[in-house]
Amino acid sequence: MKTDLTGKYLTFRLAEEDYGIPLHQVKEIIGMMPVTAVPQTPVHVKGVINLRGQVIPVSDLRLRFGMDAIAYNDRTCIIVVDIRGADSTTRMGVIVDAVSEVLNVRKEEIEAAPSFGALARTEYILGMANMDESVKILLDIDRVFDPEDIAVLEKAA
Repeated sequence: MKTDLTGKYLTFRLAEEDYGIPLHQVKEIIGMMPVTAVPQTPVHVKGVINLRGQVIPVSDLRLRFGMDAIAYNDRTCIIVVDIRGADSTTRMGVIVDAVSEVLNVRKEEIEAAPSFGALARTEYILGMANMDESVKILLDIDRVFDPEDIAVLEKAA
């Protein structure tokens, strides 16, 4: 686990929870746009988009985290991020319910991710930002997707 988690995070909503991604990995935020489905991909992989001539795979974070799907609305966004793999970087879009704000998270606001037992997958959680009477789950976006997921996403693009 990374030791110094202080810095700027782009925060967003999924269901009733707040999450954050390190800002340096966020390339841009775009509104929902038509997504071209790609057959034989995991359910969370919605397909690909054409972003200024570059084909980018798109994943719905709700579905990746096992949440119920919802209808997209005017607050639904695609956050374009760079996912660092073992030997390459993949640019991809992640669909979130709504983007909130950029927060500067200080060291004293960060707590370790709680243990939920052996069956819960929490390796993609950097920590918990305890701020203003709310908790934001800080994600290690590089670890949200398994290497197999990244390979599928790269093939989709």
